[in-house]
Amino acid sequence: MHRTFRVNPSKHNSGKMNHIISKELAGASTKPILLSILSRSDSYGYAIIQSVRELSDGVLDWKDGMLYPVLHRLEDEKLIESFWKTPETGRKRKYYRILPAGVEALEAEKQSWFSVNAMFIRLWSPEAQFTLAV
Repeated sequence: MHRTFRVNPSKHNSGKMNHIISKELAGASTKPILLSILSRSDSYGYAIIQSVRELSDGVLDWKDGMLYPVLHRLEDEKLIESFWKTPETGRKRKYYRILPAGVEALEAEKQSWFSVNAMFIRLWSPEAQFTLAV
């Protein structure tokens, strides 16, 4: 399945992040990002998109057309569920919440990302010394 992600390198907050994230990296990070956001609280599509934009300082600029297919896939995998809720504003919205299987999947995702991150820290640190196996 092919997904499209809009990565917006020109938008940034206070110059914190002013770089391009590849579509492959953006795609690979979608599941753990969504599960992480929903592990903090139930949310709906527009709020999730705004959270991603804010958390990435505008570098990740998700659109509805990308988000909802991924949410539906996570629902099919029984990692999250949706429900309708009418907040105080009076507008009925479809919310999403993480399920116990989603919490477990998030923990596995975290371990994978921590392992990859630790490797990059070792590879890219100025004092990195390692021998490549040949």
